[in-house]
Formats: sequence, structure tokens, C-alpha cells
Amino acid sequence: MIRIRQVKIEVRKDKEEERKRKIAQKLGVSVQDILTYEIRKQSLDARKKDQIFYVYEFDVSLSSSLEKRILKKGEKDIFASFEECYQVPKYGSQGLKNRPVVVGSGPAGLFAAYLLAENGYEPLVIERGDPVEKRKKVVEKFWETGELDPESNVQFGEGGAGTFSDGKLNTLTKGETFRGKKVFETFVKYGAPKEILYVQKPHIGTDLLSEVVKHMRNAILSYGGEFRYRTCLTDFVLEDHKLKGIEVNHQEFIPCETLVLAIGHSARDTFSLLYDKGFSMQAKPFAVGVRVQHPQKEIDLAQYGEKYYPYLSKASYKLTYQTKKKRGVYSFCMCPGGYVVNASSEEGHLVVNGMSNHARESENANSAIVVTVGPEDFGSSPLDGVKYQRNLESMAYRIGNGRIPVQLWKDFKENKVSTAFGSVHPCFKGDYVFTNLKESFPKFLSESLEEAIPAFAKKIKGFDMEDMLVAGIESRTSSPVRLNRDEDCVSNFEGVYPCGEGAGYAGGITTAAMDGIKVAEKIIGVYAPLQKKSS
Repeated sequence: MIRIRQVKIEVRKDKEEERKRKIAQKLGVSVQDILTYEIRKQSLDARKKDQIFYVYEFDVSLSSSLEKRILKKGEKDIFASFEECYQVPKYGSQGLKNRPVVVGSGPAGLFAAYLLAENGYEPLVIERGDPVEKRKKVVEKFWETGELDPESNVQFGEGGAGTFSDGKLNTLTKGETFRGKKVFETFVKYGAPKEILYVQKPHIGTDLLSEVVKHMRNAILSYGGEFRYRTCLTDFVLEDHKLKGIEVNHQEFIPCETLVLAIGHSARDTFSLLYDKGFSMQAKPFAVGVRVQHPQKEIDLAQYGEKYYPYLSKASYKLTYQTKKKRGVYSFCMCPGGYVVNASSEEGHLVVNGMSNHARESENANSAIVVTVGPEDFGSSPLDGVKYQRNLESMAYRIGNGRIPVQLWKDFKENKVSTAFGSVHPCFKGDYVFTNLKESFPKFLSESLEEAIPAFAKKIKGFDMEDMLVAGIESRTSSPVRLNRDEDCVSNFEGVYPCGEGAGYAGGITTAAMDGIKVAEKIIGVYAPLQKKSS
């Protein structure tokens, strides 16, 4: 099999026959010589709005003699295809008295549990929230009524915070372990569209992701794993800096010597518990800001132009800027065709996030526009970042009286409450109200946004439209703490493996899932399975 790169096809001509023709042209063969082909990568070259191309990488099967002849030429972008295969590490020999426990069933916990279960370790997964089917109903009720369940919401429950997002799978993480490939292939195995294996900006969407999570859970159960919901970690039993077990729900002891701590970035009570128990941790920089909404068509036109936007999927963007005072400002978790959602998890506090379904069917694009903050802003104690987030969320709740605070961009700049929407129709999940967001923002945040957004308009025409919708506050871009671990992913207490975004080692669904796999590998490399791997 031969791999070829840099095959360009104009987006309006992207059909089966044109792909084969371009492949044949690149290889110098006839279309009839192509036995099979498979897409390995698809990206979009939209630098010139009058000529937009898909750029493909294909694996192509020809006759063996023809493949040998072509490879002998040694041409650039044509070479022998290679196997990209994830390999589980060799099993360790140390015996386990108890099965591993995984705390949290977001991407990190779910993939750690999946790899352990797949290899015979029969993990117990404890989750403070509900299974994803019930969780969806609880969240929808919250959006309709404002009645918050502090244990099962947009942040807590099976699937983690990423379940109510765009389901984006972007990552800049590279490596030769093929953990990312394992993640993507697992998602596809359990219901995600196959295109995520090759498209440039893969996404699943909230609606499909919840089904994938459910199917992964069922697979873990079939391998001998167990899930316990409404089960919150409330204490550790530690002796001589070794884990002996945990307490859940303030009443039950579970013995274990191996614990994957995949708690997510919003488990603030657990962060406090870890600090009190003497776990090594530190404050970590993060970012805070707002969610902006534009008409999706305007973003499509700005990114693709009039000629091509009807042929392409909903456009996204990624923007960065550094202010005169050296603050970083950037777009985060951009959701084409999405909704701004009330993502609160604590009574008396309000935070927003963005989500899209797989079809990205809403009329608006939304994105967080956030400003970097660090210990110089909130303090160097490990939990100072948490306090800073909670303070901002408390003020957002107050000015909106529990509803999402919203303002038009022109009114934000003029420091006044909006009175009516303009051309941008609101796309929210959860009730909202016009307020003056500046009343709840630190001065540097407002100033940074007012400097950066006009700069973004130089990259995306119309980005600073006067009636753009601004909602706040977006404060949970990443974990405000890092739980320190060594090269074997172990904390300062033997047997405890901090993992994923909440522990400070990931930034999104894919990297969290990959970190879950990495931690599971470390456990597999030390301990023998409880049972032999199923064939």
C-alpha cells in the first residue's frame, strides 16, 4: 500500500470520481489501476477565498508490481504506507489485593477505566453525578426551571463537562504512542462518525457524544468493570504515605491500593479535601472572560467567502492577541451552530459554556473570548485560583439574579444595560437577562476585551459588530490547580494517580482521554490483571 500526501481537490468537485482522478494523476497511473483507497487526513486550504481546496492524504492500494515501481522513484509525498498501531504495555507482575478505583467518568476517567477493563483489571468507577441518560434530563430541567442539582449538572455526571460542549476532538499533542489514535478509534467503535479519524477539526456533538459515553460504559461493564453513581469521594485512608482505601458519601469505606483521580476541573470540594490531606498541589494559570455570539452565516462568509460557503460545513475560528499590558486574549471552545449554556454547578454561582449538537443546527456561532490570569492576580496558595473563580461566578449570579447576564457589545463598551436585541438572535440554554456585565468584571478584563475584539475584527470581518451578544462569565476554561505527580504519574501518596484536566494535565476531551490512557498504562505496567485478557 502507498501513502500519498498533498492531493488538492477544489471543494465543489469533491466527489468519488474526482478523488480517484487526482490520486491517479499524482501517482502517474490510470484510474483503473486503483484497487482501493482510504482517507488518512483531510484539511482545508481557505487562504484564497476565490479558490478553496481540500488537501488530502490517502492510503492507496495498487498491484504489488506497480507499487514497487512507483516507490522506487522516491518522489516527494509518495511513500510506503506504515502501520499506526496502539500497543498496550507489557503487564506488570505485582498482584492487586483490590481492583483499581477510578474517581470520575469524564474523558480521562472513562478511558482509564476502559483500558483497564479491556485488559482484565475490572475497575470500579465512582461518579458523583448521574448516568448520562438521566443526567441529560436533569440538565434540561435545570435549563427550563433554574433548579440546580449540585451533584449532577453540566459539570458533574457521566461523560464529564465535555458532554455538554461541541464535542471537539482537536489536539496539538503529538507522539509515537498513538494514544490519540486509540481514542479516536474507540469513539468510532462506540458510535462516533468515522470522519473524525481523518478530518482536520473533528467533532462529535453533544447529542452523539452522550450515546458514545453510554456504549463505552456498557463495554466496561461487559469486561467486568462496575459503575456506581451518586457516589462522591469524601475522604482518603492513608498510612505511611500509601493509599489503603477511600471513603465515599461520608459513610462507606472502599479498600483499594490503586486510585485514578480523574475528578474534573470543577470538583472544588475535592480540591479542598486533597489540600487538607496533604497532597502536593499548586495554583495554575487559567483564563476568564465572556461568551460571544455572531450569526453563523456571517462567520461562514468571513472565513470562506460568498463563492464557497454553501459547500462547506459551518466555519470555526481560532484567535489570539496580546494586549499592550501583555495580557493574552484568545478564543476558546468555539462552537459553530451552537448554544450558550448555563453551566453552573454551585448554588449562588453562575458560569457559562458553549455547546453544539452534531448537526450544528442553530443560527449562531459562539465562542469564549478569555483573558489569561495567573497567581499574580489571585495569589499563590494552591486554592487561590478556585476562590478567584468562585468570586467572579458569585458576582455573575448576583447581577443576573441567577440568569445568564447578557449585553450587546456596543452597550458593553458604553457601560450600560442593553434594552433590546439587534440582528443577532439569542441562542441560549437556560434563562437570560440584560445586565451590565462590567459591574461584575475586574477592570483589566473589560479593558483587555475592548482592546482585543477590534483586533480580532481585522482577521474576521465583522467580528466587532455592534449588536454582537456578550454573556458571562466564562471562568472554567481549565483547572485552577495542578496535582503534582512523578514520571510514573503517581502523587506524593503511593497508589494515587492524578489524571486529566482536573489534575492539570489536559485541555479538552482528546488530551484528557489520552492522559487517562497514559495513567492506565502506568498501572498496567506495574500490576498484573485480575483476570486474563478476553480474546
